[in-house]
Amino acid sequence: MTNFLQDKFIEYAKYNSRSDFASHQLTPSTPGQKELALKLVADMRDLGLKAYYNEKSGFAIGYLPSNTEQEISAIGFIAHLDTADFAAENVQPQVHPNYDGQDIILNTEKKIVLSVTEFPEVKKLKGQTLITSDGTTLLGTDDKAGVVAALGAAKYFLEHPEIEHGDLYLGFGPDEEIGIGAQRFDPHDFPVEFAYTLDNGQPGELQYETFNASEAILDVEGTSVHPGNAYHLLVNAGLLAQEFIARLPKDEVPEKTKDHQGFILVHSYQATVDHAQVKMIVRDFDHDKWRQKEQLLQALVTEFNAKLDKPRLKLQLREQYRNIADEIVKNPYIVNLALDAYRKVGLTPNVQPFRGGTDGNFITQKGIPAPNLFNGGGNYHGQYEYVTVEQLEILQKVITTIVTEHLAQKDQRNNQPLK
Repeated sequence: MTNFLQDKFIEYAKYNSRSDFASHQLTPSTPGQKELALKLVADMRDLGLKAYYNEKSGFAIGYLPSNTEQEISAIGFIAHLDTADFAAENVQPQVHPNYDGQDIILNTEKKIVLSVTEFPEVKKLKGQTLITSDGTTLLGTDDKAGVVAALGAAKYFLEHPEIEHGDLYLGFGPDEEIGIGAQRFDPHDFPVEFAYTLDNGQPGELQYETFNASEAILDVEGTSVHPGNAYHLLVNAGLLAQEFIARLPKDEVPEKTKDHQGFILVHSYQATVDHAQVKMIVRDFDHDKWRQKEQLLQALVTEFNAKLDKPRLKLQLREQYRNIADEIVKNPYIVNLALDAYRKVGLTPNVQPFRGGTDGNFITQKGIPAPNLFNGGGNYHGQYEYVTVEQLEILQKVITTIVTEHLAQKDQRNNQPLK
C-alpha cells in the first residue's frame, strides 16, 4: 500500500488540473481536470470498482458494492481534482526519504528553499518520506492527497474480501478551488446516507462547522463634470464608496477574528469619479449574526441614499453557502463515527471550525451531510506545498476504519450525543 500511495500521488500530481474561474461556465473549467478524471475512472476500473465519468457534473464516480448480508447504509468519500490558482504546469514531485528535519533545497538553480525557520511545522515530519515540488510549481496535495487515500481505501477492501463492508462510493470532482464544482454535483450519483470530504488539515482534524457565506457587491453611481465647474454638481463615487467602507465594523475583519467569529471582508475596490464598485464577502458561523451583517450593509445603503439627491448606491447580495453544522448536528452519529475511527487508528481528535467552505457545503445542501476530515500535508496553494507518504497511509486507514466501524456500530447509533 505504501508504494501504491506514493506512486499514485506522484502520477496524479503531474497532471495540470489547475481550475480557472474565467472559464467557470465550462464543466470542468480546464481540460486537465477532465483528463485526470478519466484517468481515475480507468484506474478505478483496473482496481475492480465500477466507475464512470459524469459529463454534466465533471465528477469521476467509483462504486464498490457491499460484500455483507447485513443491512447497512452506503457511505461516500469526496475529494477534488483541481489545484489552486498557482503555477501547475510541469509539476516535478521530489521524494525525500527519511526526512532529516532540516531545510530542503527545492531548486538549486533558483535558490528556492523549504526553510524550517519559515515553516517550523515541517520539522515534525522528521523520519517520514516527504514529497515536495521542485519549488517552481505547487505540488497538488490539495487535494490529490485526498484522491489517492480514498483510492487506496478501495484497493484495501478489494484485496481483503474477508473484511465486511457496505456499499462504498467515491466522488472525485472539479473546480472546488473556484467554488463551482460541487454546485454541479448530482446526488443521484451518490445514493449514500452521508459522506466525508477529504480536504486539507492535519491528521486528527475534523470540521463539521463552516461559515454561512454571502457575496456582496456595492455599486456607486457618481456624476462627473469638469472640476472647474463642479460646485454643487459633481458627485464623487469613489469618495462615497470610501465613506461606506469606513462605516463597516472595524474589528469584524479577517485579520482580527478567529475561531467562531465572523467578518466582512472588502476584497476588491475600484473607483473613478463616475462609478465605484466594492466587492465584499460576508461570513459567520451563526445564522442570525450572518443575516445581521447582511442587514447592516442594506441599512447603510438605505442611509446613504436618503442623504443623496437620488439613490446612488445599489447593493447585490448573493448567498454562497451555509454552515453544514445546521444539518450535521441533527445526526451526531456522522461526527462520532469519524472521531471513533481517529481514536482506533491512534489519532488524537482535533475538532475545529472550518473558516471557509468546502465541497461539503454544497453537497450537504443537496441532502448528503458531509463533514470534512483531512488530507495531511501543508503550505497549500503554493510552491512550498508538501505531504508525506505516512500521512497518506493514515488517511487511508481512517477511511477504511470509518467504513468498518459503520458496520460494527449499526445497532448502537441511535440517540448518540455529539462527542
